Amino acid sequence: MRAIFSEARGLQAMLDVEAALARAQAALGIVPREAAAAITDAARVERFDRAALVAGTENVGYPVVPLTKQLVALAGPEAGRYVHWGATTQDILDTALVLQMRAGLRLLEADLTATADALAARATLHAADVMAGRTHLQHALPITFGYKCAIWLVPLLDGLEALRALGPRIEVVQFGGAVGTLASLGARGREVAAAVAAELDLALPDAPWHADRSRIAQAACSLAIVCGSLAKFAGDVILLMQTEVAEVFEPQAPGRGGSSTMPQKRNPIASEYVIAAARGVRTLAPLAIEAMAGDHERSTGPWQSEAIALPQIFVLASAAFAQARAIAEGMSVDAARMRNNLDLTHGLIVAEAATMLLAESFGKSEAHHLVEQACTRALESGAHLADVLAQDERITSRVQPADIRRALAPETYVGESRAVVERVVARARKLFGDTGTRG
Repeated sequence: MRAIFSEARGLQAMLDVEAALARAQAALGIVPREAAAAITDAARVERFDRAALVAGTENVGYPVVPLTKQLVALAGPEAGRYVHWGATTQDILDTALVLQMRAGLRLLEADLTATADALAARATLHAADVMAGRTHLQHALPITFGYKCAIWLVPLLDGLEALRALGPRIEVVQFGGAVGTLASLGARGREVAAAVAAELDLALPDAPWHADRSRIAQAACSLAIVCGSLAKFAGDVILLMQTEVAEVFEPQAPGRGGSSTMPQKRNPIASEYVIAAARGVRTLAPLAIEAMAGDHERSTGPWQSEAIALPQIFVLASAAFAQARAIAEGMSVDAARMRNNLDLTHGLIVAEAATMLLAESFGKSEAHHLVEQACTRALESGAHLADVLAQDERITSRVQPADIRRALAPETYVGESRAVVERVVARARKLFGDTGTRG
């Protein structure tokens, strides 16, 4: 991703647009074919004086003027006359950015697909492995680890669909000339714009979007949202890796997540990177939103802030996506530890199940009161909740102890856990294709 948004790649993208413009106009008979060929041959970044480009950009404020000046010289006096014909600086910068974003989105989609693929497989594999569901960082009700993976997976599937939808939204040529009217090309402006779009395999918009930055802002916000979902996944992994929990671990390698002073440490370094990168993306996204409020037909500052935000957003998102993929594909899961932790509260985690059972005989309010009292006695004595309930004559006068013990088996109180896994994995398979997921 750094390579895609590097200075060299950015300059080459601009040159690709200039060359495509020349070829498009040659095909329409507007400029000589020989000129287009010469311009295309000259439009290779390695042939350019980078120091002169830097100096020119610092002087002019944009790289296109010094870039086209060198392109004119490299193409030769005859062909050079037709460089940048009918275009303006923002046409080149915006369309070059589109080419970079197209390449960047493909990298991100590949990583996100692999992450979702791995989570779908794990959701199926661990569909029946019971663990503690936690609210406010405390035991709440039993769930399965497969269910937890499915919950991580759903927003990633949403994000994948959003990234795919960004393609048609982003991959659109910008070619409008000085104010978007293409007056410099007379009656052939639309024809040239369509030909340039075809050369670059981009769509042709109904109107130039030089003053409409919504598509760029949408890309930034979509990446920020997906990174937020990845941060939720990473944050849960961090909590599950705590020494006192120890249910899930990031993939391990010698020295990975180590400490300079504590040899025993196995820190959740990949998850930490996901969270840090995601915060960076979310912090930068408002810059892209602010760029939408540009003035008139070319803004004085808001648009330029995209050059600050977009490359960093894509690079940080790439880091978050890559680290999340590594976690999803390589994490180790301790199902036995999950079960041990589930039993730490001696049945209190299924107190709701006891309430629902007793409610059939006592009504919901009275059942809640009886179970609440039993929970207090269980906490004070350290006894299992099922035993405390089975010793209460008020309860056993109406409910059999065997029914109580059966109801309080955690694996019988995971509700929709398996059904959720099945639905989410089915959606993933449909999204990826029949052979797209290992799950």
